[in-house]
Amino acid sequence: MTHSDTDTGGDEAAWEPPEEVQHIGAPEQYAALAHPLRQRLLFALNQRPATVSQLALLLDAKKGNLAHHLKVLSDAGLIAVVSTRTVRGGTERYYGRTARSLVVAEPQAVGTAALFSAFAQEIDRSPVDHLLRLRHLRLTPAAARELGETLARLVDEAEQAPEGEPVHGVLVSLYTAHDPDRDEREQAFAD
Repeated sequence: MTHSDTDTGGDEAAWEPPEEVQHIGAPEQYAALAHPLRQRLLFALNQRPATVSQLALLLDAKKGNLAHHLKVLSDAGLIAVVSTRTVRGGTERYYGRTARSLVVAEPQAVGTAALFSAFAQEIDRSPVDHLLRLRHLRLTPAAARELGETLARLVDEAEQAPEGEPVHGVLVSLYTAHDPDRDEREQAFAD
């Protein structure tokens, strides 16, 4: 991973993550995602790089606490220092995401719980109505695969509005739900 230690002259808004999609699979990545504040940091860094001070104001958190969580995210390869700037004799680091979106191929319970906790906090802070739906559908494997591909395509191909427009969060999941009736049928068939 390349870290750019250059003065951007305050042009952090023009910065783009180097990757469109990052696949999550390493244990340190799952561990990094397993804390709601780190999820919120990733949400905050999705639009533009920010310093610890800027993030502290935005997230109403202590700088020391944020610095620890930023290090965990950086060590997991989820964020990086994208630029630095000399301010009053010190060096200010701007952190940015390494990819615009994350794909978690094999979710783990602790990381999923943290993600949903951060998601719930984001919804709670939403100033306008939001869409939240949970539906269980009976689908063939082919239909489930097609639905998953369609949902992913809709999210991936959504056009970004210009700077200054509201930011919207999108969380998409398609999973095979636990079906107790199926367990009973399979058990009866096995007997």
